[in-house]
Amino acid sequence: MGKQYWLMKSEPDAYAWGQLVKDGTGIWDGVRNHTAKLNLMAMKKGDEALFYHSNIGKECVGIMEITEESFPDPTAEEGSPWVVVRVAPVRALTHPVTLAAIKAEPRLADMDLIRQSRLSVGRVTPTEWQLILKMSETAAG
Repeated sequence: MGKQYWLMKSEPDAYAWGQLVKDGTGIWDGVRNHTAKLNLMAMKKGDEALFYHSNIGKECVGIMEITEESFPDPTAEEGSPWVVVRVAPVRALTHPVTLAAIKAEPRLADMDLIRQSRLSVGRVTPTEWQLILKMSETAAG
């Protein structure tokens, strides 16, 4: 199986793209949803993910690489099923791609981001990934 793509949401006032860039690497902790957990567990080293600012901004702002596959979440109670992955920033998107722009693009109507709007870690198909990157290159907002 080839590289997989993901979208991972973080509230920028809790953990923002700029913080990950400053840190150089980080663990994606605090996920407490079973579907999101299964997605974390499916990630492989080398997969890429869109960093999405939720609540404030509501936009894709950067690309991360999965640098370490799932391991127990150190912020969770011992023995709980929750996991994290380690991520590292690849690059910021040329222009952020807003949720409004994604919703306005009919070819993205089936994205996890749209269909399961509360999901914090979702899959992105290779076609959706390429389209969002293209939108980032041409987006003016």
